[in-house]
Amino acid sequence: MDKIIKIFDTTLRDGEQSPGCSMNLKEKIEISQQLERLNVDIIEAGFAAASPGDLNSIQEISKNINNCIITSLARAHKDDIDKAIESLKYAKHPRIHVFLATSPIHMKHKLRMNPDEVVEKVESMVAYAKLKCNDIEFSAEDATRSDIDFLAKVFNKAIKAGATTINIPDTVGYTTPDEYYNFITDIINRCPALKTVDISVHCHNDLGLGVANSIAAIKAGATQIECTINGIGERAGNAALEEIVMALKTRKDLYNADTRIDTKQITKSSNLLTRITGIKVQPNKAIVGANAFAHESGIHQHGVLNNKKTYEILTPESIGLDTNKLVLGKHSGRHAFNDKLIQLGYSLSKKELDEAFKRFKNLADKKKDVYDKDIDALVSRQKIEVPKAFELEKYVINSGNVITSTATVAIKKDNTIIEEVAVGEGPIYASFKAIEKVYGKKLELDDFSLNSITEGEDALGDAVVRLKENGQTYVGRGLSTDIIEASIKAYINALNKIKYTNQNN
Repeated sequence: MDKIIKIFDTTLRDGEQSPGCSMNLKEKIEISQQLERLNVDIIEAGFAAASPGDLNSIQEISKNINNCIITSLARAHKDDIDKAIESLKYAKHPRIHVFLATSPIHMKHKLRMNPDEVVEKVESMVAYAKLKCNDIEFSAEDATRSDIDFLAKVFNKAIKAGATTINIPDTVGYTTPDEYYNFITDIINRCPALKTVDISVHCHNDLGLGVANSIAAIKAGATQIECTINGIGERAGNAALEEIVMALKTRKDLYNADTRIDTKQITKSSNLLTRITGIKVQPNKAIVGANAFAHESGIHQHGVLNNKKTYEILTPESIGLDTNKLVLGKHSGRHAFNDKLIQLGYSLSKKELDEAFKRFKNLADKKKDVYDKDIDALVSRQKIEVPKAFELEKYVINSGNVITSTATVAIKKDNTIIEEVAVGEGPIYASFKAIEKVYGKKLELDDFSLNSITEGEDALGDAVVRLKENGQTYVGRGLSTDIIEASIKAYINALNKIKYTNQNN
């Protein structure tokens, strides 16, 4: 029988710490609900002591999740642990995740504590957390650069104090697979109490070895893997959930291990995170990259046509890719549209379906064929939209290669239509300046990008705008077959997120 490995997803905590990947409350809830559909075992929903907003978001996520363990990170301080408990008061299955560094460099330069003080702190704070919650995880930050005998002593104290999971993280992505395997094997031998709890690993990808190290840890005896969707995270990111899960599933013959993940939800999870953060995965990324199941070489194409297994070691269907070539257009009815949504993994209420069908029809009038990616973009965007404090009414562009571009933009703001005119170097820049006048405050445009959802001259344009206000980054997205309209909608979407976030903090 295969060993079941628990999947601890930290997309909402460690993943959100990746520059440019901050999310508002509505987006976090949408991600957490998708993680539950993905069937992860544990969702690390945030770091409650980081801010009142983080504490509140963990509470709101907990209200919406029924089957997953919800955990809140906490430093080895009573105040952090108290805030973690408060954040988890609505969780059906709460866990407190306490951490403290154990490497010489961290103890000396960051903690300014000696080893004996660290041991005492771990023991007392794990015991304190145990009084508040039965499920306690302890992480030894920078474990792979720690003295192994000292680490064994720390783990022994943490387990005696009540820890039910021990995490041995490679915090800075320093170790290598063989080294990590030997390290974990050795520490289990030196601390037999580890055999009575879950052994977890949390691998960063600084040397590109996050997934390989996680797999090596499983072989050494780890029973829980901490990872993120698309591998997002601080610096070079974390071990990618989708790569670990599919490696175990594809090579059961080698590892005799599996997870509870519903792999058909992998593509949808990856795409949702991409749309929310605006961070695209590289085309050749394993499992979820756009080219992961693409074959251009004539030799490869010939082999795949005869037998897919010649060049595909896993199927597109196994990760939720739809190979059905049904294309919808303006003559398609509601039934066909709803069937396609179900096929894509969506379950909409009647009101949501009505709104989605209306958007679909509007798009179908503008382009000949509507592809799965178009529909996925329309519907996923609809589900995570924030309230529209600002809404585009109309715009007029006057542009050419011998005149200065002028944009007239009318926006509904608090039920009042405000129209402003601006000039700029190009129609999009002029439009942004006009919108800024409506907003009444100068904002920093951190980034702007424009891509097509599908191929073809009538492709749906996907615009991404990143605005900065008070040090916070807000990602806005807009869809339209008109790239100027898509860009305007993206800018307005970012403004709506600014207002929504400020109202809910």
